[in-house]
Order: sequence, then C-alpha cells, then structure tokens
Amino acid sequence: MLARALRTHSEAVATLREVALMPRDLAPVLPAAQPGDDVVVLVHGFFASAGVFRPLRETIERGANALVASFTHPPGARIESIARSLGKLIQRMPRGVRVHIVGHSLGGLVARWYVQELGGHEHVEQTISLGSPFGGSPVAKRFPFMVGLDLLPTSPILERLRARAAEHDVPHVSVAGADDRIVPTEAALAFPYGDSVCFERRGHNSLLYDPEVAALVVRRIRERRAT
Repeated sequence: MLARALRTHSEAVATLREVALMPRDLAPVLPAAQPGDDVVVLVHGFFASAGVFRPLRETIERGANALVASFTHPPGARIESIARSLGKLIQRMPRGVRVHIVGHSLGGLVARWYVQELGGHEHVEQTISLGSPFGGSPVAKRFPFMVGLDLLPTSPILERLRARAAEHDVPHVSVAGADDRIVPTEAALAFPYGDSVCFERRGHNSLLYDPEVAALVVRRIRERRAT
C-alpha cells in the first residue's frame, strides 16, 4: 500500500510540474546549429507544450553535449498535421546536422510518422518515444474527435505506423512506464521495431522527469554519435 501511495504521489508531482512548465517555450526554439552538430528535437504530447521538457532539455544539453530544438503544437492537432510542422522545423536546420527526435506520448507517434511517411528518414538519426501509445490508449475514447481519433486502439494511423515500422532503417527505442495509467505498458511497447525499455514504478508524466529515463536518452544520443 505504501509503495502504491508513493508511486501515485510521484505521478501527481510530475503532473503538477508539467502544468507549471506549460507556459514556457510556446514559440519555436531553433538553435544556431552547424554541420556536424547533434540536434535533439523534442515533441510534446496532447494538451502540453514544449516547456514541459525544460528539465530533460537541460540534461541533454549538459550530458550529451547536444543542441535542443522544440516547438509547441495546438491542442487537438492530429498526428499528420503535427508531423508536417516538425518537418518544417527540421528543414530550417543546416544540412549535415545529426537530428535525434524525442517524443513524449503523442510526440513519439509524430516522430515516427515524420520518419516513415514524410521523408524524415533522410534527415533523422534516431527516434525515442516516452510513453507513446503505438497500440492506442483507452483514454482516447474520452476525446472521440480530432487527435483522439488517431489514438484509438483501432486507429488506421496507428495500424499504418506499426505496419511500416521497419520501412526505413532509422533506429528507435520505445520507453514505457510500468505504472502508466494513460498509456498501458503493452501499448507503449507495441511498436514492432527497435528496442524496448520498461521502467518500473514510473507513470505517464513521471517519464518526463525521471533521472534514469533522462540518462537513457543521453546515452542513446552519445551512442549514435559514435557510430
């Protein structure tokens, strides 16, 4: 009982932290990158903003010696629309930068749609998803419109993402939280390509602020740089 209470408390704190950071970074953030630089593009989830990534952004900049870009998409925007915005941001970067995309929840789906459907495989080094519902989310039933349609377990968008997962050789890692009540673990690990990692005692928003999750992201960037 105590362990469950502590996990619930941790997720509640993470959610409050997310709410406090939401007013930040509403405008696109595009670093002054040069060819050869590693640029990590952060893509947030439903009803959030790029500001929720502030702690992870600082860890990436410090730990991976990488630059960070981000943008805020409007609530309710669908996967294909957000992916086009992601593509426009990446097009503004100079040729020769190494682009890594880290997406939380909906953002991870957007990352793979860009890679698999919009030619992003030509620009992206790797994608990392944090609690992304590749297998759909039961919560989407509460929003049977706009982006909610994309997140249903029966969504044609998700089916296409899974079916074409290995279409292009862009490495991916799916990160899940064992205590995620928004995106079940099996849904977050339903992408049939790349690596999968499940963190015990982590919830949906906890993944954004967990030191071990951040360390995994940093490690993946460093490893990709070394290839």
